[in-house]
Amino acid sequence: MGQEITATRFSADDLARFEQRLAAETRLAADTFRQGGFAQVGRVAGFELEAWLLDRHFYPVPCNQSFLARMADPQVVAELSRFNIELNGEPQVLTGTALSKLEGELADTWSRCLHTAHEEEATAIAIGTLPTLRETDLNLSTMTPSKRYVALNQQVLKARQGRPLTLDIAAPAHGTHLRTTHADVMLEAATTSFQIHLQVPAAQITRHMNASMVLSGPLIALSANSPFLFGHRLWHETRIPLFEQSVDCGSDRQAHGQRVSFGEAYLGEDPTAYFTDNAVQFPVLLPIGSDTPPEAYTHLRLHNGTVWRWNRLLIGFDAARQAHLRIEQRVMPAGPSVIDMIANAAFYYGVVHMLALRAVPPETLLPFSTAKANFYRAAQDGLDAPITWLDGRTRSAADILIDLLPMAREGLQQQGIAPQDIDRYMDVLAVRLRTRRNGVAWQLAHHAQYGDLFKLTADYLAHQRSGMPVHEWPL
Repeated sequence: MGQEITATRFSADDLARFEQRLAAETRLAADTFRQGGFAQVGRVAGFELEAWLLDRHFYPVPCNQSFLARMADPQVVAELSRFNIELNGEPQVLTGTALSKLEGELADTWSRCLHTAHEEEATAIAIGTLPTLRETDLNLSTMTPSKRYVALNQQVLKARQGRPLTLDIAAPAHGTHLRTTHADVMLEAATTSFQIHLQVPAAQITRHMNASMVLSGPLIALSANSPFLFGHRLWHETRIPLFEQSVDCGSDRQAHGQRVSFGEAYLGEDPTAYFTDNAVQFPVLLPIGSDTPPEAYTHLRLHNGTVWRWNRLLIGFDAARQAHLRIEQRVMPAGPSVIDMIANAAFYYGVVHMLALRAVPPETLLPFSTAKANFYRAAQDGLDAPITWLDGRTRSAADILIDLLPMAREGLQQQGIAPQDIDRYMDVLAVRLRTRRNGVAWQLAHHAQYGDLFKLTADYLAHQRSGMPVHEWPL
């Protein structure tokens, strides 16, 4: 949810000053892009992994403050709830053994998290939605003590004129329907993701961002791992409708568009129009003013952090403080295992490279409305979802993914990724697709056999600790 802030209540003057600075920084971003001022170097990868802290009964335990004090690692930070944490990776230039370095770093940090959690008489688990989560776990008493989160909750409810948030998720294929109301934004804490970043030369960002949106449907089918919420079997990726509804500002949906969404169009020639759209379409939620120079983009970045598109464009800075543009691909859930997550990332980095460099841009072959429909169908039905691909044919997501594996391999080869890394991750995906055993498939098969969400969580946790990819997990 982004950086900490210094206040929780705001005046009309605060809002006016913030909007003025936001407008100036948005214009500066457009000018900087037009003048070639954003970094034109690099293909750089990175990740963020959100995870859960559990007690010995497999319920979420709100102990992240003492956990983080013990952990004492700036790369491991708090999330919205006291039972969530976030692990961050050091950016890696996408060449050589970059992917295995990301895997090694994540595995090491995860191991240290498990050790530290055990000292708290707890454990950690990476899974999209926690099967044992109770609705009563999500309340303001379990919110991480942070002014940003307090202010965000206040501002969302203010935008809704105090009306509670409604969660309404139907899964017609198996006749389940969850409908409930919630008095705050803590529903968002029920979703945990494996978010990957890609920095490319600014001149190439539009093609890569559009390719990322085109690829989102297959990618979410490949990685789906979130079928259960509050005891209900819902979508293969229940995170998607859950997050979209958890910070619904009411008026945004009617007049400005949802703050969490797939978006409404591909990027055009000027990618910074993305930031202009955010400034125009979405009212400011956190009007915290700053005296930083416009070139720091402090207000733009804070506002951008309160609009959660599934493919999000970011402004960041390299070690020399030069501004760059990068993509945050947000569609994938946490888990099931470290190698599964890095294999998913490898697939994304390989295919998006190939799509972005095609002579005929894929966004000219696949209408945005079709890419968007693919995304939601894949979130509902995973590998079995019917997806329309670039050739105009509609096939299962699994069949399309099998066809894309050679493209992923070639894309990684073109970027100079080490052959042993390519083989390692592509082999994992090949077997996963051949067996059709991703995280959600394992969870559904386990539940069909045992009907016990606590046993499911216990067995999932044990298999995750083993380090095996999910297609090798027994039931």
